[in-house]
Amino acid sequence: MSKKLGVITVLAMSLVVSACGGGGGAKENTAGNSAGNASDGNSTDKVTITYGGWGLNTMEPVVKAFNDAHPNIEVKLENTPYKQYWTKLETSATGGTLPDVFWMNGPHIVKYAANGMLADLSENITADQLDMNNYPKALVDLYSLDGKNYGIPKDYDTIGLYYNKKLFDEKGIKYPDASWDWNTLTDAAKQLTDSSKGIYGFAAAQAGQEYYYNTILQAGGTIISDDKKTSGYDKPEAIEGVKFLTDMIHVHKVSPTLAQLTETSAADLFKSGKLAMYYDGSWAAVDMMQVDAIKDSVDVAPLPKGKKQGVVLHGLGHVMSANSKHPKEAWEFIKFLGSKEAAEIAGKAGGAIPAFKGGESSWLAFYPNMNVKVFIDQLEYASPYPVSKDTSVWTTYEDEILKKVWTGEAKAEDAMKELGSKMNEALAAEQ
Repeated sequence: MSKKLGVITVLAMSLVVSACGGGGGAKENTAGNSAGNASDGNSTDKVTITYGGWGLNTMEPVVKAFNDAHPNIEVKLENTPYKQYWTKLETSATGGTLPDVFWMNGPHIVKYAANGMLADLSENITADQLDMNNYPKALVDLYSLDGKNYGIPKDYDTIGLYYNKKLFDEKGIKYPDASWDWNTLTDAAKQLTDSSKGIYGFAAAQAGQEYYYNTILQAGGTIISDDKKTSGYDKPEAIEGVKFLTDMIHVHKVSPTLAQLTETSAADLFKSGKLAMYYDGSWAAVDMMQVDAIKDSVDVAPLPKGKKQGVVLHGLGHVMSANSKHPKEAWEFIKFLGSKEAAEIAGKAGGAIPAFKGGESSWLAFYPNMNVKVFIDQLEYASPYPVSKDTSVWTTYEDEILKKVWTGEAKAEDAMKELGSKMNEALAAEQ
């Protein structure tokens, strides 16, 4: 990590030198961006800009619509598998070859923005009068730093309780709904667990976004303070949120063990009919519809509440490289990507929920037999995905330390205090 931070610092310095020398650095490009629409037909030269992300095939119809409306701009897709995406992006940042426009997520936005790798879009937003109220506030905040907007929200996701109606019917159990709490979930999981058939009532996976971030919120806790300086992991509420999940494995015996879930994911167990309920994101709905064995029996409900309702909100943002050679054209593309038209086109693919308010209708129509509206309804009480400048440092501690709780090697109270201490050290180093 220290090597990575060193590379980032060198890159940030090179961007500053470039800006001062008039070589197309962050400061110069940001000023150029605010000039407006260089590619609205005034230029006869065709400009090619690059667009980076993973799963970009879902955005091909959107790109086509943009190209049709902007014949002088060609968008070249740079598609990278997710497992290689962030490594490739960091290498591109080091070499000064970031795509003109690319996908960004919460855990990485602060690092890239704070180190001068992203263009400040604030002046463009003001000049073109983009209404940021068209996007969930938590997402706008996620892609902002020190009062500056570095990204336009692309899509968003929340987490829901997926369940198999067939397994519920066989046991004569009422389907989950908004009235469910942790006790209801536990009781149902006990009834649905059938060891003779190898069926588990619930899967308590060791996963932050899908699982314990949510249960910590539901217990009234936090993962990180609003000022990004203090961990919430060593607080009683966070301990309670984690213990609720691990008790499903070690106390109630209604969930596969961590070893079993490592060998076969909760999603795959669910698809095979061996799991009655599990937590997953809105993005998983499209995958469930492709599985013939369960597509007619799968549905989704809001997450059960603990002391209160709680769910983590995440989503991607479109950002621009600070040293893009075509900032005006790149902004024109980002502006289109953030429009209602683009949201409606993307929503028809059924993958992620478009971030533009009102653009969700086409996404909802993709799932006539699933109650996916629960993902949108949960926005009312959603909390933003927890991040800091160097999120990956303390999430590494999460994985290592919480694993001991999931395997039963350590008590939640002891492990969480250790995690809180380690995270506080990491956060202090960021200041």
